[in-house]
Amino acid sequence: QVQLVESGGDLVQPGGSLRLSCAASGFTFSVTGMRWLRQAPGKGLEWVSSISNGGSTTRYADSVKGRFTISRDNFKNTLYLQMNNLKPEDTAVYYCKRTGYDADRGQGTQVIVSS
Repeated sequence: QVQLVESGGDLVQPGGSLRLSCAASGFTFSVTGMRWLRQAPGKGLEWVSSISNGGSTTRYADSVKGRFTISRDNFKNTLYLQMNNLKPEDTAVYYCKRTGYDADRGQGTQVIVSS
């Protein structure tokens, strides 16, 4: 079955950086578009970024554009999110999903941005 395991979340100070990872299995990763979403405390799920199956096309929410970079390693079946210049409003649980599969649900990884 499909498994998505997010990792890399941590407590970080404003202005800091983190790299999130999403280890994928149970489907053909190299032909599947992927995305990152996040859920802040008391709020709904918010789309953060998407990447095409080959990695050539990426998209970002305006709130993270210029600070976050999505990437993937199709040999390692892993999705990444490099997050720089983190802000308190980036505090959330981050999830990875396949594009078009809203039912995908990993355990998420917690990012807390606080001084």
